[in-house]
Amino acid sequence: MTKDQPPRPAAGQMTQIEPGMRRIIAPNPSPMTYWGTNTFVLGEGNVAVIDPGPADRGHMQAILDGLAPGERITHILVTHAHLDHSPLARPLSDATGAPVLAYGDALSGRSAVMRDLVARGLTSGGEGVDAAFTCDITLSDAEVFEAGGLEIEAIWTPGHFANHLSFATQGAVFTGDHVMGWASSLVSPPDGDLTAFMASCRKLAARTDRIYYPAHGDAITDPAARIQWLIQHRETREAQILEALPADAPLAIPDLTRRIYHDTPKALMPAAERNVFAHLIDLSTKGRIHADPNLDADAVFLRVT
Repeated sequence: MTKDQPPRPAAGQMTQIEPGMRRIIAPNPSPMTYWGTNTFVLGEGNVAVIDPGPADRGHMQAILDGLAPGERITHILVTHAHLDHSPLARPLSDATGAPVLAYGDALSGRSAVMRDLVARGLTSGGEGVDAAFTCDITLSDAEVFEAGGLEIEAIWTPGHFANHLSFATQGAVFTGDHVMGWASSLVSPPDGDLTAFMASCRKLAARTDRIYYPAHGDAITDPAARIQWLIQHRETREAQILEALPADAPLAIPDLTRRIYHDTPKALMPAAERNVFAHLIDLSTKGRIHADPNLDADAVFLRVT
């Protein structure tokens, strides 16, 4: 988190962020969610909701109460199946009759590498997967649809999570947890995939969008600069891992993580270890490191010379 962030806005208050776009923040602040989940409302009259948020009936009522008289929700869009984004989608759908649109369930979009790791026993790192999430309409990458009176493009941006979508309209992209301004995204296998994350960053970098609205924290007014920072941040971390990893004395992930994350609070070290593992998986697919006996979170790793 940077030191120059603005004061935290109040949760539960519907605020216009630009014409035809509103935000209401869920009451779930934490070290992983910053000031809470940003729920966005697009359009006027018939509106679309992006990321209803956690299973909090009070937040659902605040969304409904924040609508203008006569407005109704016709589409519920979900960026990805984490517990701070998707659980409220089904109750909100039941209350309004609006369908839930997403890339798929919590397992959709996983790479062959991640499926193989899961088959060999790798489980999530406790980041809060909404395993029960389902959608009514499955969206494909680059699919364009109308919601809230706006033309919206679904952009598949796996990396933080395999079923992660961003939503673009009128030069703005709602980036979920893929791009945030207050922190870099967590990439924790098997739900997170660094190879996919970097590809998604480069996909967004090739666009010319004017602003990003992430699911946590404030708007990003220079998208190109932020995407470039994220790419460079990951490339720097990769270089640090390769420098710290011996070619003659294998290291386990906890030992390697401690060599790199010197100032990280103890409570955040498990997340740091998952990030390191994400890099090791990516480096393994590139042939840059060797895992003994197999590519796994419990393996030891050597740099390939």
